[in-house]
Amino acid sequence: MRGDFYFQPMQIEKLYALFKSSAGVTTDTRSIAAGTIFFALKGEKFNANEFAEEALKKGAAYVVVDEITQAEWIKKYAGQIIQVEDSLKTLQQLAAYHRQQFECPVLAITGSNGKTTTKELIAAVLSSKYKTYATKGNLNNHIGIPLTLLSMKAEVEFAVIEMGANHRGEIASYCEYVCPDFGIITNVGMAHTEGFGGFDGVVKGKTELYAYLASSGGKVFVCAENEILQERINHYKFPNTAVVSYGKSSAAFCKGEIGNSKEFLSVIIDGEAIQTNLVGHYNFENVMSAACVGKYFGVEQNRIKSAIENYIPSNNRSQKITVGNNTIILDAYNANPSSMKAAIENFDKITADKKVMILGEMMELGECSAAEHRRIKEMTDSMKIAQRIFVGAGFAFLKQAGDVLHFSTTDELKKWYEKQRFEHCTILIKGSRKNQLEKILTD
Repeated sequence: MRGDFYFQPMQIEKLYALFKSSAGVTTDTRSIAAGTIFFALKGEKFNANEFAEEALKKGAAYVVVDEITQAEWIKKYAGQIIQVEDSLKTLQQLAAYHRQQFECPVLAITGSNGKTTTKELIAAVLSSKYKTYATKGNLNNHIGIPLTLLSMKAEVEFAVIEMGANHRGEIASYCEYVCPDFGIITNVGMAHTEGFGGFDGVVKGKTELYAYLASSGGKVFVCAENEILQERINHYKFPNTAVVSYGKSSAAFCKGEIGNSKEFLSVIIDGEAIQTNLVGHYNFENVMSAACVGKYFGVEQNRIKSAIENYIPSNNRSQKITVGNNTIILDAYNANPSSMKAAIENFDKITADKKVMILGEMMELGECSAAEHRRIKEMTDSMKIAQRIFVGAGFAFLKQAGDVLHFSTTDELKKWYEKQRFEHCTILIKGSRKNQLEKILTD
C-alpha cells in the first residue's frame, strides 16, 4: 500500500520542506513531541512500523514508514503517513540533504579508543570561540549520526561528528552524508576484530575516513608518533599542507608532554601547563588532539587551557569517584585489548596501599578472543594487587584461586561485591559496555 506521500530519492526536497517546518525528527516513540516526524525503523528484534499509530496519537506531525501494518491507517491518518522504500535510507538521505545546507567546518572523529572523550574535549575547546554542535552522548552509528546531523541548527559555526564502526565499509558510508572537511583517527587497535576480520581490517576500516578526505581535498589531524596512521596518510598521498600533527615530536604543529601529576593527567602544551580531570596517561593524545584543533582554528591558548581544565569526564569514562574511603577508577564504557592494556598499565603506576582490580570481558574479538583474554589476565599476574576479579565468558578459563575470582555475570559480581567491606582501597573497574560493571556501585 502507498500512503499519501511516497518519496523517491530525487524527491527528498519535499520531505525536507516538511522537516523544516516540523519540531524535529525522532526514531523513538518515547521522545515524541508535538510536531515531530517519526521515522519507523526496523531491526533484527523490532519493527517500529508497528508503533506508527502510537507516534501519531502522541502528537507526531508525520510518520515515515516502509510498511503499512494496519490498512485503516490510510483513511484514519490521511496526509500524515509518508511511505518509503526504506525508512533508514530515507533518514540518511534527509540528513545528507540537511548537511548540504551548512558551510561551516565539519570535523569527523573515529578510532578504536578515545573517540567520545576526544570529541567532548574538542567540542569544549571549540565552544569557547564558536557556536559548536557535537554528537550527543554516543550517537555514533548509522542511526545516531543522521539524527545528529538533523539536530544541527542554522546558527551552528562548527560541527564535530563522532563515527563508530565494527565492520569494513561503515566509515565510508557515514562519510557519504557527513561530508567531513576535517578528520581525526584517534588510534587503531584490537577492537571489533571479529567484524573487521582482524587487525589489518581494523586499520583499513578506520582509515576509510582518510580515503574520503584525500579524495575530497580535506585535512587530517594526527598524532605525530602514530606510525600506523602516518603510513596510511602517506598511502593516500595527502599533501603536507593537509596534515596537522600533534604530539611529543618537536616537528609537531602542536607540541606537548606529560606533566608530573600523579592523580590526574597533567600536560604541558606549547609551554603551557594544563591540569586535567582525566585519569590515565592514555588520555594524553586525546587532550593533545583537542589543543591542536583549537590552535589550528585560532582559539586562544588561555581558552584552550580553561576548556580542557574544566572538562569533567562522565558516562563511565576515565572517571575518579570517591565512595566512602575508597577511590574508584571507573572506565566501564568500553573495552578492547588496546584500551584494557592501557588502563592496566596506568593502574600499575598508581601509588596505593591496597589495590583491587575488576575487569570485564572484551566483546567482538572473534577468533582472537581466547588469546586476548588470557593475555590480559597474564598482564596482571606480576602486579601487586590485593584482589583480582574477572567477569564474563571471556575469562571462563580462570580457576578461582588465591587473589583471583571469576564471575559469569555482573549480577553475580554485584551480589559478592555488596557483601565486601573494602576499606581504603583503590579500585579499577574496566570492561565492555555489555558488562555494565558500573551497576555494582548502585544500590
